[in-house]
Amino acid sequence: MSQQQTFDRIVESLHEATFDVSRWAATSLLIDEALGSKGNGLLVGQSGEVTVSVRYEGLFWRGERQEAIEREYLEHYHPSDERVARLRQLPDGRVVALSELYSTDELKTSRTYNEIIPRSIGQSGLNARLVLSPNSHLTFCIGESQLGKPWESWQVHMIRGLLPHVRHFARVRQALVGGEALGVPLDGLLNNTRFGVVHLDRNGGIVAANDRARGILARDTGLQWAGGKLRPCLPGDRVNFERLLARAMPTGNLQAAGGSMVIRSSRIPLVLRVTPVTVPYMAFTGTPGGALVLILEITNRPKPDARRIAVVLGLTPTEGRVAVLLARGRTVNDIATALGRRQGTVRTHLKRIHRKLGISRRAELVRLVLTADTVRDTGRL
Repeated sequence: MSQQQTFDRIVESLHEATFDVSRWAATSLLIDEALGSKGNGLLVGQSGEVTVSVRYEGLFWRGERQEAIEREYLEHYHPSDERVARLRQLPDGRVVALSELYSTDELKTSRTYNEIIPRSIGQSGLNARLVLSPNSHLTFCIGESQLGKPWESWQVHMIRGLLPHVRHFARVRQALVGGEALGVPLDGLLNNTRFGVVHLDRNGGIVAANDRARGILARDTGLQWAGGKLRPCLPGDRVNFERLLARAMPTGNLQAAGGSMVIRSSRIPLVLRVTPVTVPYMAFTGTPGGALVLILEITNRPKPDARRIAVVLGLTPTEGRVAVLLARGRTVNDIATALGRRQGTVRTHLKRIHRKLGISRRAELVRLVLTADTVRDTGRL
């Protein structure tokens, strides 16, 4: 089996695990088999008004959960783990060697690095930080190679390719928790009253929608039920939504992928979570394949805060201000005037931001800022 076929198997398994978390063990096993890694884990950090909570959402070795090690790390090592503060400062989506998160002295003296890590994912493992919302992030931990060899470029490339899919998995799980729908079968989601649920067929036609979705679509929310299809009102939103659907329900042999976007409107902005759904899971509507769209309403929306955006996206304070001003619709000239800088300096900042975030277009940056700033944290995975 080729690397691409293996990657596609993992992504498809992730889609299945999105609505049935019991399948995550099988997904974790596929990741280990593909990378030749000892194990992998998901660690969620969530900040509230007063406290910060952290918990494992699964540390698995070859598909077997290691709950004893999870508890030991969280209770006895996490409070003093030197890498935690550095992980929070990592740019979103960057993959780093675990050892790089400790200083030269700490590699010798750290209790965490020298006691628990060798018994969990291993000292030569990898870590990646993924932003889920302004108040939560996910650390994707990859265990050391079972063969004891240094990581090869193809392995790191595969991990980077998986990160958007892991992030989407986590965000949808958060939405399900917030809607008290964790563990609810797909047919039960249509009875949910906390968020909108729409099932689309392979052509984008609406097969079924719950009452909450129908209510949202009946209001002036920037999203309509038009010609039997889900349709954003604004041209820019429409283009972005069509791209999401094309990724979720591709033609040919391309791998389906989930994604998110923000619908901007004069009343209540919406976040859409679009997830491919495989044939076995669509039996409740009698229509094979397609996609499921979760519609989340954003209330009490503040203006994007430059300091928070800088922290969430791993930017400098100035880069955070540039990103927020761009998201507010300002031109490069406007931003230069507001910051007292030259237009060329602003363009340089934008290039650096694009490089840090792994994006190439300003529209992608705007969507990332709006999503990071407006998506309300709805709970743990």
